Amino acid sequence: MARPTTTSTSDDPSAGLVDEWRELLERHAAVSCALEKALQDDHEIGLSEFEVLERVVDANCGQYRMSDLAGDIHLSQSALSRAVARLERDGLVERSMCADDRRAVFVCLTKKGTQVYQQALPTHRLVLSRTWGS
Repeated sequence: MARPTTTSTSDDPSAGLVDEWRELLERHAAVSCALEKALQDDHEIGLSEFEVLERVVDANCGQYRMSDLAGDIHLSQSALSRAVARLERDGLVERSMCADDRRAVFVCLTKKGTQVYQQALPTHRLVLSRTWGS
């Protein structure tokens, strides 16, 4: 059964905006699912974990404050904490306390984390290109 392209009435001035929003959500879901599957199948890492690794690599600072990472990534604080915990459990990142501010926690990549990121990067970009770029 075909889905209607819009559930808004034609006299609704926001119908086009709603349709664009729904299209964006559909594209995001399709790309996210494709990335999640490819990264998990090929590299045994989830999309959230890959995004954390990539943000730490992009920061190029050796140590990345969790509070800064939380502001830069599109995950809730609890989802970010779980992703970092999984990465730490798998030996891909290390967490450490800031000597100057006991509330601050740093995240840094391990050698293994760098290797996993470098191996997963081409997969991420290929899937992104195929699913979003089309």
